Amino acid sequence: MPVNRPWITAIAVALFGALLLGAPDALAQNTTDASVGGVDIAQAARNFISRENAPTSLTIVVLITIISIAPAILVMTTSFTRIIVVLGFLRQAMATQQTPPNQVLIGLALILTFFIMTPTYQQVNETALQPYLNQEISDTEALSAALLPMREFMFRQTRPKDIVLFLRIGKMEQPQTRDDVPTHVLMPAFILSELTTAFMIGFIIYIPFLIIDMVVASTLMAMGMMMLPPIFVSLPFKIIMFVLADGWFLLFSSLTRSFG
Repeated sequence: MPVNRPWITAIAVALFGALLLGAPDALAQNTTDASVGGVDIAQAARNFISRENAPTSLTIVVLITIISIAPAILVMTTSFTRIIVVLGFLRQAMATQQTPPNQVLIGLALILTFFIMTPTYQQVNETALQPYLNQEISDTEALSAALLPMREFMFRQTRPKDIVLFLRIGKMEQPQTRDDVPTHVLMPAFILSELTTAFMIGFIIYIPFLIIDMVVASTLMAMGMMMLPPIFVSLPFKIIMFVLADGWFLLFSSLTRSFG
């Protein structure tokens, strides 16, 4: 059964908060001086959950949470969504069932995503990661600097009407500049725009394969071969047409150019 990670994260944070709030009192009421190897367990626990160590402990919890939602961040802020949806449309239009398999499609989508996002990630590395590793800026400044290239990429692919939609849903004021648009509004607007663009590309992909299906079905009907499924006859013609037209080259080049 699949595990609902967001709920587990929420429960873990709640338990950790309860530990921070209730553990000192519980330890204070424990009059037994338990020790192992000369180390006072109660005192060590008090030191771990003290106010001085609380920020470090909370940072660990936040880092674990970020790691758990890293795939979602990859999907929501990069070109992965558009690419994987278009590849899925291509496989359905060709009616090749599980060819290419899901692992191959996801691998292709990841490779194209890294290729398309390389200029953006280079900016993040130059403006945020390297200065942070060199201790030139703080972690907060590094996060703000890393968000700028990512937001610029998302703004280029997002339709203004989608941003307005989520601003209205959130009952927020009309922003004057791009900097006034919150990131939590930009991300769902970006996803909506990516899905819209992917479906438009999928419609264009479907047209030539649909024409082949119609021609094959009409031919079989004219020949009186009503019991033969048209998809079995049209599949070889779809494959050879895709190969002769150099379909993978056209698809990859079109997807790459669609991101400007």
